[in-house]
Amino acid sequence: MTDTVFENRYAVGPKEVKAMDTQSLRDEFLAGNLMQSGKVVWIYTHYERFMVGGAVPINTPLKLETLDALKAEIFLYNREIGIINVGGNGIVRADGEMHEMGYKDTLYLGRGVKEVFFESIEHENPANFYLNSAPAHKTYPNKKITVSEANVLHLGSLETSNERNINQTMINTVVKTCQLQMGITCLKPGSVWNTMPAHQHDRRNEVYFYFEVPESQAVCHFMGEPTETRHLWVHDKQAVISPPWSIHSGSGTQNYSFIWGMAGENLDYDDMDKYAPNELR
Repeated sequence: MTDTVFENRYAVGPKEVKAMDTQSLRDEFLAGNLMQSGKVVWIYTHYERFMVGGAVPINTPLKLETLDALKAEIFLYNREIGIINVGGNGIVRADGEMHEMGYKDTLYLGRGVKEVFFESIEHENPANFYLNSAPAHKTYPNKKITVSEANVLHLGSLETSNERNINQTMINTVVKTCQLQMGITCLKPGSVWNTMPAHQHDRRNEVYFYFEVPESQAVCHFMGEPTETRHLWVHDKQAVISPPWSIHSGSGTQNYSFIWGMAGENLDYDDMDKYAPNELR
């Protein structure tokens, strides 16, 4: 029996979203069950062929298996992958090379890596590997990046409820990639708003993975066109798939963290069309 769970989601345009009710929005854009014990879970989106997933090894290692949808002998035949651990200490083995992964450590694996295994060091406190993958047409070296090695942007303020640190762990000034970029944004106590001003970047998509959200709390993620906004309530270790035409922003019932992952035509982090709060509808 395979340890891989796979779901295929086709792209949806802004006209269709205008007619969707809450459950339809959640079915299309919420990745609500990525961290399943003893499983590798994947959602294949048709926005930039971006894939979002999770791996939670318990007693035995989990293998990164290829998928019928990829039509390739190995998963990374024509792809790259970013891995961030949001659980207990773990290990990722890539073609026999061992990478120890602590909390919030990031690992980039390039195109052509043949065998990847995920392991937990303590079974009672398993690693939770959050996974992003995008097509790649060149091989770049594998690299592990800790939060202390990230490029850090300190943005916002307590007065506007959005003081935060953006830890750019996987951008081109830190590690070379074909198109995949990732990082970790941590809201300061007393701040709840992320990504204000809200923005779009029409040449790439983005996925937001929310974590460090207490069980009794939640985050309201805002999406849609700037003048046709919609919202999704999300909980700990859930992700929202954000199409290129959609804004992406959120506000929590207390501070939290999230991982952003992007892929597309442009690697310029600041390539975005911003909308001030008083422009949103």
